[in-house]
Amino acid sequence: VQLQASGGGLVQAGGSLRLSCAASGVTFSRYSAGWFRQAPGKEREFVAAISRSGGNTNYADSIEGRFTVLRDNAKNTVYLQMNSLKAEDTAVYYCAAARVLYTDTILRRRGEYAYWGQGTQVTVSS
Repeated sequence: VQLQASGGGLVQAGGSLRLSCAASGVTFSRYSAGWFRQAPGKEREFVAAISRSGGNTNYADSIEGRFTVLRDNAKNTVYLQMNSLKAEDTAVYYCAAARVLYTDTILRRRGEYAYWGQGTQVTVSS
């Protein structure tokens, strides 16, 4: 499984970005997916997760309704729409995937994911 994250960049506080994560080499609809982020000097933390079907989603409390995770299995891609960005959202964002049996499974822990993308930098200026 290969995951390619893209869409990061520099944005002003209050702005928006949409991250994409394209999977190759798999039937992506068999995989639960998630987004994590890592700021300088901090551990990688959970941001959002989405089930195989896209019907279930889950978010970190810190997101406070500003981000939306969604997927298009026909395109083997998962997205993270980020609105109302804050300076504290600055981090490298990673997508992750794991093969799961059930269509509604949500995974929140790093250790539950077997496959990771390379990360994309998001910088929010205040």
